[in-house]
Amino acid sequence: MSENLVEIRNLSRSFCPKLPPALKEINAVIPKGKIVGLVGPDGAGKTTLMRLIAALLRPSKGSISVAGHDTVEESEMVHYLIGYMPQRFGLYEDLTVSQNLDLYSDLKGVLGDERKAAYVKLLKFTSLEPFTDRLAGALSGGMKQKLGLACALLKPPTLLLLDEPSVGVDPISRRELWNMVHELLEEGISVLWSTAYLDEAQACDSVILLNEGEVLYQGEPEELTKRVKGRVFTITNIAGNKRLLLAHILSQENVIDGGVQGRDLRVVVREERDPPLDLNLLEGAAHVELHTTPPRFEDAFIDLLGGGPRGASSLAALTPEVSTQSERVVVAEKLTKKFGSFVAADQISFSIKKGEIFGLLGPNGAGKSTTFKMMCGLSAPTSGSGTINGLDLQVAPGKARARIGYMAQKFSLYGSLTVRQNLEFFSGIYNLKGGRQREAIEQSVEIFNLKPFLNFSADSLSLGFKQRLALACATMHHPEVLFLDEPTSGVDPITRREFWNHINGLVGRGVTIMVTTHFMDEAEYCDRIALIYRGRAINIATPDELKERVRSQDLPSPTLEDAFVKLIEEYDTQK
Repeated sequence: MSENLVEIRNLSRSFCPKLPPALKEINAVIPKGKIVGLVGPDGAGKTTLMRLIAALLRPSKGSISVAGHDTVEESEMVHYLIGYMPQRFGLYEDLTVSQNLDLYSDLKGVLGDERKAAYVKLLKFTSLEPFTDRLAGALSGGMKQKLGLACALLKPPTLLLLDEPSVGVDPISRRELWNMVHELLEEGISVLWSTAYLDEAQACDSVILLNEGEVLYQGEPEELTKRVKGRVFTITNIAGNKRLLLAHILSQENVIDGGVQGRDLRVVVREERDPPLDLNLLEGAAHVELHTTPPRFEDAFIDLLGGGPRGASSLAALTPEVSTQSERVVVAEKLTKKFGSFVAADQISFSIKKGEIFGLLGPNGAGKSTTFKMMCGLSAPTSGSGTINGLDLQVAPGKARARIGYMAQKFSLYGSLTVRQNLEFFSGIYNLKGGRQREAIEQSVEIFNLKPFLNFSADSLSLGFKQRLALACATMHHPEVLFLDEPTSGVDPITRREFWNHINGLVGRGVTIMVTTHFMDEAEYCDRIALIYRGRAINIATPDELKERVRSQDLPSPTLEDAFVKLIEEYDTQK
């Protein structure tokens, strides 16, 4: 009997004869009793491959077998063997937790005593026992994912397909999800896990790396990571502007990737040289130090794809310098929001300086989005105030909003409108008219590579291009303050780097930015972070200060994720 649970042979899948195939000549295997990571850029074909394995699509060419059963000839048997948690539309948000479980039990034929036993086990397994009467739409992101997992496990599968289960999920919930999946392995269930988080891919037993419908790599993550050994460096002791230094470094021919890591920079070079890069670029760079650092799977991923975005941001180049002289551009004073007896935000106070990136981090349901909406003037506080350049969002909302750009967590786009219509609509909202409006639209189309999609509906775009369009709509009027609510949730690492290249460039022009994210690598870009938990700001500090606060003998080199988890655990202990 083969040790491979799934065998994929010469698989191709096309959706339109005029377009390149979504998958072409794929050969891959999924071993029994393992977690296999499925990774690749946006539009690489990951979801298509999962749907083919689940026998929800038919191959255009080639074949797939699951436990020896062909997905075309024996599709019913394959459906019986597989549990599938899709990326979207898995839950019915207007049904309760119990009603969702009932619906999926009916669909899977789980009845009587088998159903009762499954509910007891799964509600305990996912910690959803206290929430059976809550609407799925009212659950936090992490709880929604747990409910989706429970629905996929009602009839214990041989193979569990998880399509980006941790998108929009905080680090604590992600760790809980991983612990749950490892428990499933002990029960003999094999897992295919599609993910945009490459630290998750690194934790898998093996990975399948897709790009433009083809397999670029299949094997253990460690083997791919070896390709960049000796080519990854940390730049420390930076006295000048680290973002400006990064922009200069990314323009060097031997550099394929780079990013901010707290007070330091992390750089991957194309080939080993002596010296690997030129640091004599800026005033204040003379005393910087260069240290080799252990590579990560993400470094090898970017290297295999040819590198990340290079050079300066074209969006920033067209953005005028912000002229405000105010020392505190964004100010929250004891912001409080109550929904009945529930306190979503409890006397949250902070201020943000001109040209600063300020992060709001916290678990799902902690109060981040509520705080965000109050600061944007989209939700009135129960008490307290929020001001933008001294303008109170409740007293002078029109003048205050004219100075801000807002990119919502769940796209603020109109899905039934085309890309061009969305650009026209949002530029009109921001009072752009005539030649100025036409120029702003043309610039946005050029910067974000939207020309091929102008007549496509926003709903038909891939996730990465939806996010590009949303950022274009939020920045067309050159706002002084930019609010970004999980701007890169679910997008691939290349697109994430493109976004942060723009964000770093805008900050260099004096734009003030407030951002929420569940990517801890992204949070390293922030100048300061407010850790929000149970509606309160429990810590406000730089990324490095947060890491230093949890450093110990047991945790000598904490990551920002370690700090996130540890500080919340400590707060719970104190309470």
